[in-house]
Amino acid sequence: MVRRQSFLGHRLRSSLLALSHRLPQRRRRPRQHRPGLFAGGTIVFIWAFTELGVPLIFDYPRVTSVQIFYGVKEIGGNPFPFTLVAVMLACTVALYALGKGLFGREAHAMLAKATSTGGPRPLPGLRGWLCTAAFVTVTLIAVRPHMGVVLVSFASDWYRTILPNSFTLDNYEIAIGHGLTVPAIANSLKFANISTVIDLILGIAIAYVVVRSKIRGRQILDFLSMLPLAVLAFGYLAMSQEGRFFSFLNPIENPTMLLIIAYSVRRLPYVVRSAVAGFQQTSETLEEAAQNLGCPPLKATAKITLPLIAANLIAGGLLAFAFAMLEVSDSLILAQKQAFYPITKAILELFELLGDGKFIASALGVWAMVFLGVTIVGMSLLLGKKLGAIFRV
Repeated sequence: MVRRQSFLGHRLRSSLLALSHRLPQRRRRPRQHRPGLFAGGTIVFIWAFTELGVPLIFDYPRVTSVQIFYGVKEIGGNPFPFTLVAVMLACTVALYALGKGLFGREAHAMLAKATSTGGPRPLPGLRGWLCTAAFVTVTLIAVRPHMGVVLVSFASDWYRTILPNSFTLDNYEIAIGHGLTVPAIANSLKFANISTVIDLILGIAIAYVVVRSKIRGRQILDFLSMLPLAVLAFGYLAMSQEGRFFSFLNPIENPTMLLIIAYSVRRLPYVVRSAVAGFQQTSETLEEAAQNLGCPPLKATAKITLPLIAANLIAGGLLAFAFAMLEVSDSLILAQKQAFYPITKAILELFELLGDGKFIASALGVWAMVFLGVTIVGMSLLLGKKLGAIFRV
């Protein structure tokens, strides 16, 4: 009888303990989405704040990025553009510090791969239809500019009508056969490939130090790795002027080295965030077990952890490569010689041509959209619902 009571008491304590573990998880579940939402909003804000191509196309100069772009002409004697760059950096630092302070205190490690996730939870009745309607509305608004570019790329004439007056495929033929296009695509592929390799090496190293090491001040390194999101090429151009220490990188003659550096630094945060998310979601006990058997720490990481977070690394690398291929701000400022134009600078040059310039530029822009779409679909297939882990702060 005493043994039976002891057994029942043990079962009761186990059940209560399991219930106590489950209840906090259910309460915290809605809050676990807040870091991703805040980080996504931060990145959208920074992208909008530093966007250069859109206001230039619409000839709207009253934004910070365009004012900095115009300041290139007076880079030696006007301190105003430097002040604007400092404002951008200050905003990035403040938003990132706020995100780390509010949401960056907990890391959720799992024994399984970083890509494992729970099942979806369907919304019943009216709530489901309202969410679907909201999603469809936002999607339609978002794709309207893309639909406009596609229509312009097939148009031969479009004036004061809802749809083009006539359609043609000549714009694509002219765009591919133009003297700027093929060299620009080759330049972008070269710059993007080299910068992505650099980002992967530096991103894994930074993520390992931030997550796995016990070095003091490692959070400062994590903090600094996010600053390049708001760095414009104006700073690179300023430090490479004649008489400066980095004058040998002056892009007037050959901007290749400076473009690769700019692409690498600007897209490094994506690889760092994806690698950090992978390290945080993969238990350190697997590496400790290998080290207990005599495996060196770095080898244990390379043989065990990196294969487990390969999807994160590939997705982060693809994202860095895609955005390096279609980088606007750095390309427009640093590529000052036609032989070194990347694809985005070529699109701007074609757009400014008289006559059919906008139709040809749109045809080349459609190629860029297709490339970016294929990249995003590839990342979605690799990471699934964990794609948002790349953007966590």
